[in-house]
Amino acid sequence: MSIFNWFKKNKKRSTRPIPNRTSEPFQDISLDGRLDETIDAMMRLCGGNDDFSIRRFHVFGRYPAAMFYYSTMIDQTMVNGHILKPFMYVPLHLEKQDIEFRRLKEVLLQDSIFHSDVAIEIQFSKLVHSVLSGKTVVIIDGMEEAFVIGTRNIEQRAIDQPQTEQVIRGPREGFIEPIATNIALLRYRLQTTDLRINTMEIGRRTKSKVAICYMEGIANPDLLKEVKRRLSAIDIDGIMDSGYLEQFIEDNHLSPFPQVQYTERPDKVSANLLEGRVAILVDGSPLALVVPTVFSQFYQTVEDYTERFVLMSAIRLARLVALVFSLVFPSLYVAIISFNPELIPTEFAVAVAGGRAGVPFPAIIEVLVIEVAMEVLREATIRLPQQVGGALSIVGVLVIGQAAVAAGFASPITVVIIALTTIGSFATPAYNAALALRLLRFPLIIMAGIFGLYGVMIGLILIANHLLSLKSFGVPYLSPLVPGNFQGMKDLLIRGPLWWMTNRPSFLHTPNLTKLSDSTVDQLKQPPDNVMDPLKFKSYTDDSERRQE
Repeated sequence: MSIFNWFKKNKKRSTRPIPNRTSEPFQDISLDGRLDETIDAMMRLCGGNDDFSIRRFHVFGRYPAAMFYYSTMIDQTMVNGHILKPFMYVPLHLEKQDIEFRRLKEVLLQDSIFHSDVAIEIQFSKLVHSVLSGKTVVIIDGMEEAFVIGTRNIEQRAIDQPQTEQVIRGPREGFIEPIATNIALLRYRLQTTDLRINTMEIGRRTKSKVAICYMEGIANPDLLKEVKRRLSAIDIDGIMDSGYLEQFIEDNHLSPFPQVQYTERPDKVSANLLEGRVAILVDGSPLALVVPTVFSQFYQTVEDYTERFVLMSAIRLARLVALVFSLVFPSLYVAIISFNPELIPTEFAVAVAGGRAGVPFPAIIEVLVIEVAMEVLREATIRLPQQVGGALSIVGVLVIGQAAVAAGFASPITVVIIALTTIGSFATPAYNAALALRLLRFPLIIMAGIFGLYGVMIGLILIANHLLSLKSFGVPYLSPLVPGNFQGMKDLLIRGPLWWMTNRPSFLHTPNLTKLSDSTVDQLKQPPDNVMDPLKFKSYTDDSERRQE
């Protein structure tokens, strides 16, 4: 059905502006070569916008044409110099020829237009979507095909150091909002033909571009198929951020633990692609999603692999201790104070009792109130401007804590426990994993206040059982610990040397398992060649000294 016939058939309904639903009423409508009707249809859809522009002109001074674009989304210099001028002026080597209409498309594509991003389109809905995405559409009277030319130019922030994943040793580049720039950052690090980028559009109205990135020959084909299936099943008005997709593609929607890892570091995404995972990028979001995900990924950082393994193994163990602190420290304190004070050394028990002498609340109420106050303070610090937030955190920790102790509202030991717990949660690199542990502290505290140490153990058993039941795209969440894999455990509690980890993670079931060649490992086993050994050059030194004498 042509545009003219569609509007004639729906004349009453088309007297008012049509909502932006180009994929529904115009799905099967093609151009019919009538320029005036096409302009009228475009005006009905987009004419209510002050930045929508229609420029009439004559191709080579003979054939009527029109150009459509949004002035706020295009590069005006490119439109004037690379589109309008080539369409209006005959190429120099063809000035003496009579260019007939049947040759017009061929001449424009092959001789006139000097722009690399040019496509031919006949579907009216796709033309409207092209204009909405920042491209320029040129329609010529009598031609049932339109020229779609890439002219998008939207201001963007510069590539800067990631704010949420800062490192001391490692790259300083982070993803930004435009997806084309993010793909370029990946290709810069993975300069191989094995890198594959498959794109799709999600969102009936936003038409958000989503890129699925993987390594051909490394990523499992079944994993890739499942990722595409879950993404294709999403039918929603709009995708504003990659977090929307995360909530649709995760396995367990009720679990507090994240089953999809997000990051704004291109180097981190590249490393995961080389292991056999799949990355998902969304246009307009600086955060990439990585699937499948296991729990150990959330306490690992980029510096674990850029620094030497002995030092980073110690740091990782400290990070794990902080993770345990952030989960069980307050509940252990409540259980011991309320039910088992005999577990505390005598001298320390006297000090604790003296500190709690004037506190009118039981330990569970005291800890819960301080924990809630800390969560509120933390949230306020995040939402306030950076200049004010830093001052508020200092005031909250020093002034409010000291005032609470002085007023007898809380004991000094409770403030110390909550402070250590808060610091431990800050030491967890992944914000979403730290948030899950912060939320699980509260039921553990309540169970400790009711059942004591038995309640703490029951709570930990339930959490462990839940972790054992979780999966991310079929991968057990606690891999490689459960099910056990010796090769994977080299990078679990400690960070083993790079030459120990010769294979990719076995739980990803990659077609190509080998990551490090055996020749490199054999070379490292050889004793070093001390080419600059002073004893080796002693004879040369003695001869030179004799010549000087």
